[in-house]
Amino acid sequence: MVSERPEDISECDRLLLLRNKLIFKNVETNLLVEDQEKREEEDFEEKKAIKKRIKELKFLDSKTAQNLSIFLSSFRVPYEEIKMMILEVDEAQLAESMIQNLIKHLPDQEQLNSLSQYQSEYSNLSDPEQFAVVMSSVKRLRPRLSAVLFKLQFEEQVNSIKPDIMAVSAACEDIRRSRGFSKLLELVLLMGNYMNAGSRNAQTFGFNLSSLCKLKDTKSADQKTTLLHFLVEVCEEKHPDILNFVDDLGHLDKASKVSVETLEKNLKQMGRQLQQLEKDLKIFPPPEDSHDKFVTKMSSFVISAKEQYEKLSKLHENMDKLYQNIMAYYAIDVKKVSLEDFLTDLNNFRTMFMQAMKENFKKREEEEKEKRARIAKELAEKERLERQQKKKRLLEMKT
Repeated sequence: MVSERPEDISECDRLLLLRNKLIFKNVETNLLVEDQEKREEEDFEEKKAIKKRIKELKFLDSKTAQNLSIFLSSFRVPYEEIKMMILEVDEAQLAESMIQNLIKHLPDQEQLNSLSQYQSEYSNLSDPEQFAVVMSSVKRLRPRLSAVLFKLQFEEQVNSIKPDIMAVSAACEDIRRSRGFSKLLELVLLMGNYMNAGSRNAQTFGFNLSSLCKLKDTKSADQKTTLLHFLVEVCEEKHPDILNFVDDLGHLDKASKVSVETLEKNLKQMGRQLQQLEKDLKIFPPPEDSHDKFVTKMSSFVISAKEQYEKLSKLHENMDKLYQNIMAYYAIDVKKVSLEDFLTDLNNFRTMFMQAMKENFKKREEEEKEKRARIAKELAEKERLERQQKKKRLLEMKT
C-alpha cells in the first residue's frame, strides 16, 4: 500500500477530511449526551423505586423492621409460601435458622393479634410490615413456632443426651466391677502404710481417691523416678493382673468429659417443653385453614416424643442410682465430691498410669541398650587384650 504525504493531498480532499471530522465529533457529542441522559433517567427511576420501597412504618419499630428486612432478603420466599410451610409443618422446607429468626424478630403475640386492621392498607405497607400482616393471620403463631422448633431439634437433643447418660452409667459399672482396680487400691494402701510406718498415719484403713494423682508428685531420693512409676513397676513384675484395670475402665475417658449438670438441665428442659406442647394442643383453636396440619402432626409427635423422653428419664434415674452406689461403696461424700470431679480424677490417674507404663518401658529399653553397649565394649576390650597377649607370646617364642 502506498501512502500519500500531506503535501500530496488536494484542497478538495482536505475539505472532505475536515467535514468528516466534524460529523464524527457531532456523533460523539450526541452519543455522550444521550448516554448521560439515559444514565440520569436510570438514576431517577432507581431513586424513584427506592423511594417507593421505603415507606413510612405504621406499626413496627425501625429495629424490628430492619431485622425482618434482613431475614426476608436472605430467604427470598413469598410470604404466603412461608405461611403455608408453617401451617403444614413442612419439615422438608422449614429450617431451624428460619424458625429461630422468626421467633426472634417477629412482634409479640399481642401485637400480631392486632394487625388484622391493616389488611385494607396492605399495598401501602413496607415489606416487613406486609410480612408481619401475612403472618398475623396464623393463629397462635408464636407458640406454634416454638413447638415446630422443638420438633425440629428433638432428635438432635435425644442423640446428645442419651450417649452421655450411657457413658456415665457404663463408667460407674466399670469402676464397680473391675477386680484389677480394686487390687490396685489395696496395693496403694499397702504401700502407703509401709511408707508411713511409725507415724500417726500408720495402719490407715483407707484413703481419698483424689490422692491417686498425687503419686506422681512423690519422687525418689535421686529424683529419677516417682512413686507412681514404682507402683507400675511392682504391678508389672508382681501383679500383672492389676494392669487390666486400664482396659476395664475403657468408658472412663468419655464419661469424664460429660457435664452432669448440663445433662440434667437439658433433660428437664425437654420435659418442660413437652408439657408446654401438650398444654398448647389442648387449648389450640380448631383449624380455619384446610392446610393447617399443626394439631394433627404435633399430636402424633407428642406421643412419640413422650415415649423417648420417658426412656431417657429411666436411663438417667439408673445412672444416678449407679453413681450413688459407687460413691457409697468408696465412702465418698456426694455433697463434697461431684460425679464430674470423681470421674475426672480417676481418668487423670488412669492416663498418668498408662503414661508411666510407657516411660518405664522406654527406660527399660534404654537400660537394655546401655547394657548391650557395655557388654559389647567389655567384649571388645577383652578381645583386644587377648590379641595383645597372643602377640606378646609370639614375640617371646621368636626370641
